Amino acid sequence: MKMFVIFSHKLTQSQIEDAKTNLKVDSFLYLPKELQKLWSNIDVNEDINRFLLPIKEFILKNYEDGDVILIQGEFGATYNLVTFCKERGFKAVYATTLRDSKEVIKGDKIEKISYFSHISYEEYQENDLH
Repeated sequence: MKMFVIFSHKLTQSQIEDAKTNLKVDSFLYLPKELQKLWSNIDVNEDINRFLLPIKEFILKNYEDGDVILIQGEFGATYNLVTFCKERGFKAVYATTLRDSKEVIKGDKIEKISYFSHISYEEYQENDLH
């Protein structure tokens, strides 16, 4: 089983290990360079359905039963792509993180450093408040 990585950066080692251990993923499929550029630069002036069509076609072409699709990015595009996947019965997940920060005073300036640690993957769920 593979994990599609529709994400703005490469997975960390802990994310890879968690996917292998808890989601039973044995390979990772990153977007091709041109689709990664598209996902990382969502054009809010475009029709989102048409804009995401190449990514949706990539998923449909490469998806096999049991695959997992990690989707995180610009909110509208993420919502659209998660809905697309869920309507087809595909398992769409997101990564949860623990966030921490540290402030370092450098003269008259304060530098803020953020740390992100992977916690787990969670499946996008249907809203049960209908």
